[in-house]
Amino acid sequence: MTTTTTFTSGAEARLAVARHVADAVLFEGYVLYPYRASAAKNRLRWQFGVLVPPAWTATAAEHDVQRTELLMEPRRGATLSVEVRFLHAQRRTVQRVLPDGGFRTVGELRLADRVIVPWDEGREERIRLTVPVEELAGAGTVVRFGRPAGEETEPVTDDGGALVGRLVRRREALEGVVRLSASPLDGPYATQRLSVVVENTGEWLPGEGAGRDEALSRSLVATHTLLHLDAGRFLSLTDPPEWAKGPTAACRNLHTWPVLAGEPDSRDLVLSSPIILEDHPAIAPESPGALYDATEIDEILALRTAALTDEEKREARGTDDRAAAVIDLTESMPAEVLERLHGAVRGLREVTAPAPPVPGDARGGPLRPDAPWWDPGADASVDPAHDHVLVDGREVRAGSRVVLRPGLRHTDAQDLFLAGRRARVEAVLHDVDGGVHLAVTVDDDPGADIRREQGRYLYFQPDEIDVEAL
Repeated sequence: MTTTTTFTSGAEARLAVARHVADAVLFEGYVLYPYRASAAKNRLRWQFGVLVPPAWTATAAEHDVQRTELLMEPRRGATLSVEVRFLHAQRRTVQRVLPDGGFRTVGELRLADRVIVPWDEGREERIRLTVPVEELAGAGTVVRFGRPAGEETEPVTDDGGALVGRLVRRREALEGVVRLSASPLDGPYATQRLSVVVENTGEWLPGEGAGRDEALSRSLVATHTLLHLDAGRFLSLTDPPEWAKGPTAACRNLHTWPVLAGEPDSRDLVLSSPIILEDHPAIAPESPGALYDATEIDEILALRTAALTDEEKREARGTDDRAAAVIDLTESMPAEVLERLHGAVRGLREVTAPAPPVPGDARGGPLRPDAPWWDPGADASVDPAHDHVLVDGREVRAGSRVVLRPGLRHTDAQDLFLAGRRARVEAVLHDVDGGVHLAVTVDDDPGADIRREQGRYLYFQPDEIDVEAL
């Protein structure tokens, strides 16, 4: 067996491309808005890719192993580079300096720019190895790893440089194993099934009353794997060639999902993530930086963070260095960057058909030469406030009362909660494809007046309302 822990410059450069997205996975949910340790939703953390010690799996519905399987077509002499990344949770306690020079554990240290509180930090760890593909046959390659327990202290000083306390960080020991193997498929193609298993092998035994926090300190958190093949290609699990659909369906993935990474046409990189992604995931170019709460929208997070009080920002800065970076980012964000977050168009395709005619007046000329197509203000054929549509032979227009009957297309699960509710039609809208949409407000919605004033309506199609039931 021949393995190394250093990557070639080529492999390092390619893996760096995948790490950009992987960083978002590694720190997904690391610290949630409002970025303070005291926030209720920051008291239950580490939701993704947690590999607990084996003894804890009998206590809670969590796992001690991840398994990645996918197909690859390596060329002769190909080398596989593997990087397993995870967070090692370490507990940070806060201590105040005493007059005699000693220290006492406290609940907080209040400084001019921040309030430091106890917190569980995530220390990034990597297991890196490179192995020739030909050595993955049979039993493959087994690499055991460990991280020792440790304790570190960091002094805390005030603006004048005087010592006011210290931070104490403690880590528990970790043990694990990475197993790599590959087996050829039957058939004319030089295709192999690659298996990557990451396992927590820690021998910790939970005592009576042990909780999840104790297990987490001995767990591999946010575990994910990066793979690079220097000669050959990986096959997509979601869009394989026709001949590979059967073998692809037979791949067994546990608690992780591999996708092609890197540029859209690349096949040499894979990110196996505990969060299900699509092939070639990418960070939106509009994103101003890591906000660590990727279940939210960057624009909303930036606006909400900017609206935090000074005291809330002080606590966020004292919670974690990454939370402090978010506060600094939002405070320094130029207006044009924030404006760029307000929306983006993806997946435009070229239209080769002739452009639609510009709406004209009775003389055939354009209504407004500078009006973009399509501008409802330039098209006299539509009038949302007065247009109507026939539903069961009855005219429905702005001001009509209707009963909502969503569910025909199941386009939005939230709409199902409105089934049977009475509503008022605010406008009848026509799209450029000939579709008709009814903008409505719900009768017993306490915010209906505000929605009406701001033009924020709910939208249904004519076959999703009932006028006969009124």
